[in-house]
Amino acid sequence: MAKMKSGDVSSNRAADELRNIEVTLDFTPNADASVLYQQGDTMVLACATVAASLPRWFPRDANRGWVHAEYSLLPGSTDSRFQRERRVAKGRTQEIERLVARSLRGAIDLEALGPIAITVDCDILNADGGTRCASITAANIALRLCVRRLIASGRCLPADKRLTYDQIKAGVEAPTLSSKEAIEHENNVIPHDLAAISVGLVNGEVYTDLDYILDSNADVDMNVVMTADGKFVEVQGTGEEFTYTREELDALLEAATDGVKELNNMQANVLADIE
Repeated sequence: MAKMKSGDVSSNRAADELRNIEVTLDFTPNADASVLYQQGDTMVLACATVAASLPRWFPRDANRGWVHAEYSLLPGSTDSRFQRERRVAKGRTQEIERLVARSLRGAIDLEALGPIAITVDCDILNADGGTRCASITAANIALRLCVRRLIASGRCLPADKRLTYDQIKAGVEAPTLSSKEAIEHENNVIPHDLAAISVGLVNGEVYTDLDYILDSNADVDMNVVMTADGKFVEVQGTGEEFTYTREELDALLEAATDGVKELNNMQANVLADIE
């Protein structure tokens, strides 16, 4: 179905300018790590929680971890009330959950993480375009902070320093990593940060970080997920009853790459010196 075009696309920001971003760490105290992430008027609460055990389908002697994600639009997040998905997530929600989860798993070394399962919940408090992209960017911050704390507590260690089952049962204390070792291990677990951005063609011009009005008026819109070393995790691009050239595709990808670089810098600054 074609999108209904509505609203004034004029904006007080440049076409290549990201919306204002605000990040509040540890917004909720019970999660192992939480992030309230605002990008323009889109607001996401991302909470990372460590599970008591690995998923049941993992082998008992597994030495690698797992990262899962869930996504939800809260009832008051849209202009008309969004009905709760109580029993099972619907198609769009499932699609976004899978995108967030596989994006996170594409950026983390599950072997280096060790036998730990982490779930990142992304709840949309307010939706104004780009909710899946904002969820991925926020989830990365929450995941890295969670991993950092697991390392500091001795629960996430390099393979050669992990305690055996018998040692844990006997009450042997986990070794403590030096600050240098902790940083090195964190960067082995998550070698490069992950972020996502929306871009689009609106009236023939490339726009970065689409809000709802820009997205509704885009002839082509695209979501791009990338790691900080410039590798792509996912590219989703669609012409809305419209075709686009290779040159326009390249321009969209270039805009997305520049936008993700800004987001990666933001992520690094937010977590600098945070324990």
